[in-house]
Amino acid sequence: ADGGHRAPAAPVMNSGGLDPAIHVPARLRIMVTLASLRDGDDMSFTRLQDVIGLTPGNLITHLRKLEDTGYITTHKNGGGVTGRTAVALTVGGRAALDRYSAVLRELLDSASPQ
Repeated sequence: ADGGHRAPAAPVMNSGGLDPAIHVPARLRIMVTLASLRDGDDMSFTRLQDVIGLTPGNLITHLRKLEDTGYITTHKNGGGVTGRTAVALTVGGRAALDRYSAVLRELLDSASPQ
């Protein structure tokens, strides 16, 4: 057993070159939403949930996957009713989204009739 500690999973590109950690529609929406914030800003879990429209459990699952790749960070402030979980895109997450967008543009351009 790994004692509950996992090393960040290295993102693997699929055959189309699209990062599977981002390619899942819910995770893509999370990444784009967080990328719309200024560098260094974060969004509360509840606000992100409202924007994305996922159940808390579903959002937690997707955030865990993105955190495992190092694309986002989560930070809990306080506890109980007044607690706030902040979610932010990492520098690596922003770079991964930029790469994803570039690959997607290339795929769209190559599919366009000449």
